Amino acid sequence: MEFKAPKGTKDILPGSVYKWHFIEKVMREIAAAYGCREIRTPMFEHTDLFKRGVGETTDVVQKEMYTFEDKGGRSITLKPEGTAPAVRAFVENTLYSEAQPTKMYYFTPAFRYEKMQKGRLRQHHQFGVEVFGSKEPSVDAEVISIVMDVYNRMGVEGIELNINSIGCPTCRKKYNEALIEFLGSKKEHLCSTCLTRLDKNPLRVLDCKVDSCKEVVKGAPIILDYICEECSEHFESLKTYLTAMGIDYVVNPQVVRGLDYYSKTIFEIMDNGFTLCGGGRYDNLIEEIGGPSMPAIGFGMGMERLLLTLEEKGINIPEETYMDLYVGSMGAEGKIEAIKVIHGLRNKGIKCECDHMARSVKAQMKFANKISASYTMVLGEDEVKNRLAKMKRMSDGETIEVSLDNLEAIANLIKS
Repeated sequence: MEFKAPKGTKDILPGSVYKWHFIEKVMREIAAAYGCREIRTPMFEHTDLFKRGVGETTDVVQKEMYTFEDKGGRSITLKPEGTAPAVRAFVENTLYSEAQPTKMYYFTPAFRYEKMQKGRLRQHHQFGVEVFGSKEPSVDAEVISIVMDVYNRMGVEGIELNINSIGCPTCRKKYNEALIEFLGSKKEHLCSTCLTRLDKNPLRVLDCKVDSCKEVVKGAPIILDYICEECSEHFESLKTYLTAMGIDYVVNPQVVRGLDYYSKTIFEIMDNGFTLCGGGRYDNLIEEIGGPSMPAIGFGMGMERLLLTLEEKGINIPEETYMDLYVGSMGAEGKIEAIKVIHGLRNKGIKCECDHMARSVKAQMKFANKISASYTMVLGEDEVKNRLAKMKRMSDGETIEVSLDNLEAIANLIKS
C-alpha cells in the first residue's frame, strides 16, 4: 500500500527548509526589536474557546474547524488561528497582572478544513504578534510596522497596506441596522450561510467569498460613515502615526476581516488583489473569554504565502552552509581517526561529516562535492602517524596543513 500525505498538507523537505529558517530568523529579530517575546501554545484547545473568541457565525467556526471528541468526551479543536490561544494563555496565567503592555509573538501550525487556496493549506503555518494592555493607536501603528518591516527586510515591493475601522460594539450596532435594511431587499441573492448571518452578524456578509454575495454588497453602506467620535479619533490618530513612520496606506472600507473578535482598527496587506496578511484590534476578546476588560491588537501572517510571494517576485533566499568539512578516510585507522576528528569538531560548532558508506576515496570526494562541503581532508595511515593532515578549501583549491592534535585551530580556520 502506498501512503501519501493527507490532502491539504505538504512536507517541508531538508532541501528547502533553509528558506523557513531564514524567514523565521528575520521575524524573530524584528519581533525582538519591538520588545516582543515568544509564546508557544498547544496545538489543540477546547472547542468553546474558538466558538466564543473567533465567533460562531464565522466561516472558520461554521465550516473549517477540525473538531473531534477526545476519550474523555470533551470537544477538542485543532487551532485554526493563533490569537484566541494566545489570549487564553494570557488570561489563564494572569499575565494581565504584570506591567503592560504585554508583547508576544509566535510561530504556529493552523488547521482549517477549506478549499485549498493559493499559499494556504489545510495545515499551514502562521507568524503572529499580539500586544495586550494598550488602547493607544500608537500601538496599532507599531503592530502594523512590524508587518511592514518583515516585508521590507525580505525585499518585497509593490504591496499595499489597506486599513479600516469597524468601530466599537456601540457604533457598530447602528451600522448593523443600516446594513440589515440594505440587505433585506436582496435576500434572494444571498447564499444560505449569509441568510443565517443576516440577523446574528450582518457584518460577516461583507466577508463572504460567494460571487453572488460579493456582488450584492458592492453598494452596501460604508462603516466609516457610522463610527462614533471616539472610534473616528482613534482611526485618525492611527493614520497620523503611520504617516510619521513613513508607512504608506490606503483607507479601504471593504476590509472587514473574517473573525468576530475584531473592533476598531483592522488591516490587510494586499499584493495585486491577493491578501498576504491581516490583523486588527480586539478590545473585547480578553474579557469575552474570562479575563479583565483589557484592549489588545495583533496579526497573523501566513508563512507559506510569504514564501510563495518571494518566489513569484524572484527574491532568492540565501542557502545555509550545509557542511563545513568532509573528512575522508583510508583504512581502519583512518576511519577511526576521522570519527574522532569530526566528533571533536562538532562539539566546537563545526558542521562536519565522514564516510558511512564504505566508499572509495574518489567516491568520498565526489560525495563531499555533492553536499557542498566548504573544506575536505583525507586521513590515512600516514596522517594518523604523523598527526598532520592537509585540509583543502573547495572554493579555490588551496590546501592548508593542520595538526590533528589541535582541533581548536582547525575550527577557528573554518570559522574565519
